[in-house]
Amino acid sequence: MTEPNVLVLDAPSNLGLNPPEEGSTPGCYKLPWALHDRNLMDLINAGDAGSLVPPRYLAHWEPGEGDRNAESIANYSVELADRLIETIQTEQQVLVLGGDCSILIGNMLALKRRGRFGLVFLDGHSDFRHPGNAKAIGAAAGEDLAIVTGRGDARLVDLEDLGPYVRDEDVAVVGVRENDEHLDELIEAGIDITTSTQMNALNSSQLADRVLQTVSQNTTGFWIHLDVDVVDASEMPAVDCPEEDGPSFSDVAELLSRLLSSPECVGLEITIYDPDLDPTGDCADRIVECLQNAFC
Repeated sequence: MTEPNVLVLDAPSNLGLNPPEEGSTPGCYKLPWALHDRNLMDLINAGDAGSLVPPRYLAHWEPGEGDRNAESIANYSVELADRLIETIQTEQQVLVLGGDCSILIGNMLALKRRGRFGLVFLDGHSDFRHPGNAKAIGAAAGEDLAIVTGRGDARLVDLEDLGPYVRDEDVAVVGVRENDEHLDELIEAGIDITTSTQMNALNSSQLADRVLQTVSQNTTGFWIHLDVDVVDASEMPAVDCPEEDGPSFSDVAELLSRLLSSPECVGLEITIYDPDLDPTGDCADRIVECLQNAFC
């Protein structure tokens, strides 16, 4: 048998999201099952690094309490960091299947334990809500970039006294929409931004060069966060906040392929796809095809 190209770790947490409706829980925790069921492992020649079971999702939350499920997210993040550290001891890259965007906390915590790492943040939203720019925080999946750069709920921003987990200048935000409410703050913080409009105007080589310059110049390596809501809503409606005017899956796959080919790339996480919103399975098929094109 050939050596696996990539190791797949499941992190099916939905702790960082609000309930989609009263009495229900977010379905993105089913993401790994949907992709495994479409033969993802064989298609990308992947090895199995197991699955980290998350704590129970608690829907009750009151304004002023900080982030929903914050204690559980903190504990899960430390456990995920432990698992990722074990997994990246090999020479293979890692693919972490979420889950919601709060899994970024544990993954970046793991890398911060090892030194200074960069972050490619492929997302339709900036996820930069924090107490300094919002009346209330509540869902860590909408605040993950703020949290890993040291802004947010005190229970999440400084785990193991290692916060912030990534420096502002080592982050490249890609695919965020031009009407995002936090763009000006990102710019002021010195975070590199390529909006979806700018992304569509560049070829994959130009964009990859720009991103790699940011995340690799002063770091040991970098991690990729892929929230599939970065993809245009016409191709990816199965997310909690689909957005128009985004790149295609083909464009995302081309960029990922170039980034993953860098020896500095540790791996990739994928988040927010909700199988409950994809009754035909078409979106799952597109994600698997995208990952196959990216890794192979």
